[in-house]
Amino acid sequence: MMNKTLTRMDLGEAVFREVGLSRNESAALVESVLGHMSDALADGNSVKISSFGTFSVRDKNARVGRNPKTGEEVPILPRRVLTFRPSHLMKDQVAAGNKG
Repeated sequence: MMNKTLTRMDLGEAVFREVGLSRNESAALVESVLGHMSDALADGNSVKISSFGTFSVRDKNARVGRNPKTGEEVPILPRRVLTFRPSHLMKDQVAAGNKG
C-alpha cells in the first residue's frame, strides 16, 4: 500500500472531475469549505460531518510535565487543542481498508 497525503489541490481536482466546475471554481469551493470549518473551530464550535466524524476544540488545563531527557519538571500552560472523533462508518471503512 502506497502512503500518500491528500492535499487541497487533490480535493479541488476531485471536485473538478466529479462536479464539473472549472478548476478555479473547484479550488475556490474547497477553500471556502475549509475556511468555514476553520472559522467555526476557531470560534470554539464543533464541526460534524455525517458519516465522517466530528472535529471539536477542547480546553486543556495547566499542568506540570517532565522533560523526558533530564527529568526536570516543566510547567505546561493551558491551551486549546483540536480533536477529531471519527464516525463508526469511518472507523469501519478504515479498518476494512487495512485488510487489503
